[in-house]
Amino acid sequence: MTQPARRRTRTSAKKAGTAFETSIARYLAEHVDDRIERRARTGRKDRGDLSGVRAPGGGRIVIEAKNTARTDLAGWAAEAENERGNDDALAGVVVHKRHGVGDPGQQWVTLTLADLAAILTGVRHDVANCTTRNADNE
Repeated sequence: MTQPARRRTRTSAKKAGTAFETSIARYLAEHVDDRIERRARTGRKDRGDLSGVRAPGGGRIVIEAKNTARTDLAGWAAEAENERGNDDALAGVVVHKRHGVGDPGQQWVTLTLADLAAILTGVRHDVANCTTRNADNE
């Protein structure tokens, strides 16, 4: 007889999320910039899960980390975009757990093409408002 799947409690979900955020922050601090760290929760005007992440041209990048069983790319991308706006960052990306894979360097990263272009060029083209912002102007 198989046992029913265990449901994650709010406490265990929070603990798993914190552990995932910490592992991503440590990986990036080791391989990219040692100033990258997990950001304390700020409530309603959240600015992402990690701080100190910069594009090659210097613009800030918001990272939203997700360790969930269900994939919600559209919702996560909207959350990253909202947090990018809160932080006035160049780009917002989502790092999401690749279940069954413990290595932080092998987790998935999702971003819009506009965010990829902003990271690669250092320029954010805001089509909705028809504006352009350089990383140097931050």
